Formats: sequence, structure tokens, C-alpha cells
Amino acid sequence: MPSKKQEEIISWLQLYRSENVGPITFSKLINYFGTAEKALEKLPSMAAKGGKKNIKIYDRKKVIQEIESIESLHGHVLLKKDEAYPALLKQVDDAPPVLFAIGQLHLLEKEIIAIVGARNASTNACRFTTKLVNDLGKAGYVISSGLARGIDTQAHKASLTTGTVAVTACGLDVIYPSENEELYIQIKEAGVILSEYPCGTKPQARQFPARNKIISGIAKGTVVVEASLKSGSLITAKYALDQGRDVFAVPGSPLDPRSGGGNKLIKEGAKLVQDAEDIIEEVSCTHFTLKENTQDFKNMPLFENFEKNIGDQDIEKSREIITSALSTSPTPIDELVRTCQISIPIVMTILLELELAGRLERHSGNQVVLLY
Repeated sequence: MPSKKQEEIISWLQLYRSENVGPITFSKLINYFGTAEKALEKLPSMAAKGGKKNIKIYDRKKVIQEIESIESLHGHVLLKKDEAYPALLKQVDDAPPVLFAIGQLHLLEKEIIAIVGARNASTNACRFTTKLVNDLGKAGYVISSGLARGIDTQAHKASLTTGTVAVTACGLDVIYPSENEELYIQIKEAGVILSEYPCGTKPQARQFPARNKIISGIAKGTVVVEASLKSGSLITAKYALDQGRDVFAVPGSPLDPRSGGGNKLIKEGAKLVQDAEDIIEEVSCTHFTLKENTQDFKNMPLFENFEKNIGDQDIEKSREIITSALSTSPTPIDELVRTCQISIPIVMTILLELELAGRLERHSGNQVVLLY
């Protein structure tokens, strides 16, 4: 018989793995119903009201197998409401509700700096990364990166003794790239390995941006050491900016294409890095006010009193009005509220129904698009 905590983990994963439930939708459902268990009960009826009759609820047995696989690795399941879940990542609205972790979880409580860069890094860039990481480690900072070849590998190796967090785009039981097997074992023992994917998940291109979002999301700042103009490291830097974090870049020769991305970031306002002090000085002045009461997500924008004063008749009357006001072009939600002259709780309920039916897509800037 699963304990109360185990049942909660099962219901969270089952809800998050269900059809049309992404990170933001998950948070709204928890806010709306209070628990994942209650949300799972109501999911079919809400999706039906939005226009989808048979929404797929993820198999509970598969969730239990997923948890057992993590436990067999001596890993941990971290819910977004748990204290062990990285505090800064909780501030990211579309952060995964559930993370899997292996290693020394206490490292996630320390201040983290992300360091990313080219897979085909130059010798000088690797040397600089080692010095930078050593100095940051002496100052008490933990390093996060993506366990990729090049700069990521160098950053992890240099921070093994002072604290390193590797975020992967695959299951915790999958080592990628394969040549980093020894490093993976070392990080598992001395650092932390994080993933949002179930055991057995192989790395795919579409999963790396999500990994990059976690790398920057757990950190106070992101440093790009060496990166081309089309590098994935620039995606990580963009996420860091979107998350309100500091972005740093190491300058390089204009003749070296591996320096193009970093130099571009500096031109666009990233802080130029010549040594660790440039980073420490900046992040020490940056203070984040951690949201309280993350357990029930009541503090999310536009969600105060979300579940109050809503009658079925009011929703029925408003559904066609709101659907007609939406279009295939992004529409700001606050503009939708003003145009339709309908209360926020009703608008948000109907948008959630449409989203669960697969008819609504969310865009940045609190905007929504009607798909059909």
C-alpha cells in the first residue's frame, strides 16, 4: 500500500504525463482543483467541455514502473512543491512539475552558476573554463551544465570537488555522450544528475532545449564561454534572459567562428567575462525574492480566487463569446478579459478547457492562440 507521499508522487506524474497537460497547464489544474488526484478525476469532463471527448489519462501502472526504475538507481523524485526541488527553478512558470535526481541533493540548495559552450571547444577555451570554474568553486558556487562534449565536460570535471550539477536530455540510466561514462559515474557520486525524463529515454534533438531551460533555470547566471552563432548555448542564454537571470559571455577572436555567439551576446548586452570576479561581482548584487506558498501555486498571476464564484451557467454563457474572440493570431489574455467583459476566473476556466482539448496553444507574453 503506497504511503500518502507516494500516492501524491504517482498522481503528479500521472497528471503530468496525461494528454495535453504541459507544465503550465499542470500548475493551473493544481491551482483549480487543489490536488493532482482531484484534477485527474475532472480531466475528462473539462476536456469534453473544450471539445475533446476522449482525453488519454496516463497509465498508473506505467507511472509506478517509472518510479521503481528511479528508485532502483537510488534516485529521487522531486516535486515542484518539495523543498529539495531547486528554489530558483520554482520561479520559472514552465519548469517541469517533476524532476528526477541522483546524487548529493544538498548541492541544489547552494548558489549555482551555469557554464555552457562549444562541443568542439578550443584548447584555450577549455583552459579558461577550468580556471573560471576553480575560482567560482573557491567562492562557494556550484556549477551547472549539460554533460555535453567540450566546455560542458570541462566545467563538470573542474567542479567535481566543489559542486557540479549535470542536466541531461535523456533518462538517468542513459549516459550521453557515451565517452562521458566515467565522468557520469563521478558526478553521480560527488555531484547531482538531473533529468525530467523517465528511465530508458534516449536523447532526441527536441529534448535538448528543455534541458537547457533547466540548466539556466537552476542558476543565478549563465556563462557562455565559446559558442557559434547557431549554438545551443545561445538557446540556454536566451532562456536565462527570459527567466530574468544574468547572462555572461567570454569574448573571443572575430576570426574564430566558435567565438561568434559569445561576441554577439556581448554586443547585445551580456556581461563581458575576463575572470571569475566579473561574475561574482554581478550575481552578488542580484537578489531573487522566492515565492512563498509554492505548494498550491495560488500565487501565480491572474489566478487569485480562480476557483471561486464560478457557476456552470456562467461558464456555458461565456464559452462561445470567448471562443469567438480568440483567433489564430496570439491574443493577450488581459485583452481578452477586457474585450469580452467576463471575469478572470471564467475566462481562465474556459481557456483551460480548450487547452485540455488540444484546441488552444499558449505563447510568451501571456498570449493564447486558438488552433481550430
